Amino acid sequence: MNNLEMRKIPQTEQILNDPRASVWNEKISRQLTAAAVRSAVDHCREGIKNGESFDEDALYSNISILCTRLYNRRIRPVINASGVILHTNMGRSPIEQEVWDACEDINTGYSSLELSLKTGKRGKRNGLVPFFINTLTGAESCAVVNNNAAAVHLLLNTFAAGKEVIVSRGEQVQIGGGFRIPEILELSGARLVEVGTTNITTVDDYLNAVTEDTAMILKVHRSNFAIRGFTSEPSVRELSEVLPDDIILAVDQGSGVLNEKLKGEDRVRTLITDGADIVTFSGDKVLGGPQAGVLAGRREMIIKLDKNPLIRTMRPGKTIYSLLETSLLQRLNSPNAWSRHAEVIDSCEAVKDKCRKLKRGISAEKYKLISDKICIGGGSTPDQFFESWSIEIISEHLKAQMIIDLLRQAETPIIGTIRGDSAAINPAVFTDDELKYVKSVLKDLEEKL
Repeated sequence: MNNLEMRKIPQTEQILNDPRASVWNEKISRQLTAAAVRSAVDHCREGIKNGESFDEDALYSNISILCTRLYNRRIRPVINASGVILHTNMGRSPIEQEVWDACEDINTGYSSLELSLKTGKRGKRNGLVPFFINTLTGAESCAVVNNNAAAVHLLLNTFAAGKEVIVSRGEQVQIGGGFRIPEILELSGARLVEVGTTNITTVDDYLNAVTEDTAMILKVHRSNFAIRGFTSEPSVRELSEVLPDDIILAVDQGSGVLNEKLKGEDRVRTLITDGADIVTFSGDKVLGGPQAGVLAGRREMIIKLDKNPLIRTMRPGKTIYSLLETSLLQRLNSPNAWSRHAEVIDSCEAVKDKCRKLKRGISAEKYKLISDKICIGGGSTPDQFFESWSIEIISEHLKAQMIIDLLRQAETPIIGTIRGDSAAINPAVFTDDELKYVKSVLKDLEEKL
């Protein structure tokens, strides 16, 4: 072992005070930076033991690599160039800036979250959220929990624990993260009764399965797939007209479509009007609010849900309630609040114009305008695509996945996609500032292509 080379390695504290290392403190904390330094120093020592010489630049380069890996595990802003509008992995629907700003004081100071300003005593943790949801959906009452999976679990546990729940075989879904309807039923204490087939389920299938132990029929939204061809299933209205009064008709609507006209998506209001006793849906999909699960329906059912001790383990805090309340208020005061997303879907020319702006001043040989398709995503309209335009990135040296990786390593990561054998970016949801930034990244990328 070369002791002279070993002595050249700086002390940990000296390395941590060097700007090449200390720059990471604000990004990942001094503690994690120190852990990366110790790991890099250990690697350096192993190299010297194997006959290598001490290399200061290599040491700090290794520290930077290790710190970057840690930094990339943080929740960071990214630019959505994937062509999926409500991308679950990217946080689904962005909160509108005006909504976020309106909630700033509530979340950076004290608030009346659970305080009655009339009596000065403890109040209900919901503000005007129930009124807004009831107005938008036509429900008699509602409850809010932290996500739609929790809403379904609470629903089943409250009304069907120890009893039977009838579900069509074509709706026993699994969505991202391993959420499986049969497992949720089991966890809630309910017993699953399967009816119909994958593609055909009839009213009689449901009725013939009803027993004295039946508590509920659960209709489940197929959030990430569709069944096409020789298919048939009864509507909520058809079921509600023939079901015994003591059987709950529940619908996991999922996507949170309220007033929007989206092919293949039932509106929450329509489901309630057609006879659903209770409907669950997400707050951060088409609704455009924060992550939340909403249960909307009959008043007596919501009262019973509120009495289930489980609801306390699922209730949101001030951040979710304030953002949801303000988002719903915006939706009520602006009937076209969905317009930011609708414009992306409807205005193919506007997306094409963004592509042209991106191409202006960069290599025409390496960046090509191509026709493309986009989708809503977020568990909505799973097989519906809309005409759009993208920029195809052409390279003689780099494979598509390598280009996608490079874009993701930008200071503000750009999340592109692969079309055929080429990398592509879709600017449909870009803001003006994002458009300028992506253009600068593409310009810098040219020499590597």
